[in-house]
Amino acid sequence: MRAWPRALAGIALAAGLALAGCDAMPGKPRLADRERLPTEIMDFGTLYARNCAGCHGADGTLGPSRPLNDPVYLALVPRERLRQVIATGVPGTAQPALAISAGGTLTDAQIDALVRGLVETWGRPDAVKNVALPAYDAKAEGGDAERGKAVYAAACASCHGPDGRGGPKGGAVTDPSYLSLVSDQYLRTTVIAGRTDLGMPDWRGDAAGQALSGAQISDVVAWLVAERRPVPGLPPSRTP
Repeated sequence: MRAWPRALAGIALAAGLALAGCDAMPGKPRLADRERLPTEIMDFGTLYARNCAGCHGADGTLGPSRPLNDPVYLALVPRERLRQVIATGVPGTAQPALAISAGGTLTDAQIDALVRGLVETWGRPDAVKNVALPAYDAKAEGGDAERGKAVYAAACASCHGPDGRGGPKGGAVTDPSYLSLVSDQYLRTTVIAGRTDLGMPDWRGDAAGQALSGAQISDVVAWLVAERRPVPGLPPSRTP
């Protein structure tokens, strides 16, 4: 009678070993090699490549939108604002909302990983060392379009042309289609941080003593905003 329990135990042991060996079967991927769920990916390089590179460039530069591989820009933009733009997008522009809660595909942890990765990968504290950055927020200071026209003529026209339609070293900045795609904040950020990938200097200019004041930045942005015109086929609600 005692032989039966021993036999049953042997069968159970053999079955257990067989099941344990399933993961080692030829051609079956190991658990560590299996494809992770999209929400499990936390690597900055992968997240950036899948969600940001199409607009901001594979290396954070030379994309259709502004470069993120820019230490001045990363020093200028508050971290919470950077997170907000990634999570909820910018209404009226081509920047989409990426957070799951806003209709995107990224978790809160993945958005945090993107913000942290941008700063750690491309930020450089010494880029604005001993420099007082202008106010980031476009609503922080009022601007005067008429004064801004004079600021533009003195500081920007040599590259972008006298009327902002493009010049020898810069593209059109008063083109209606361009202005319909960018927000007031985008314009202010670009005036302050420049476009390093396109050779546009930041608010300090190409030479010492040419830095724009906070009031001048607000004025030139006000002039650009005043140059917005309706774009055929684009609903007025799409204008930032």
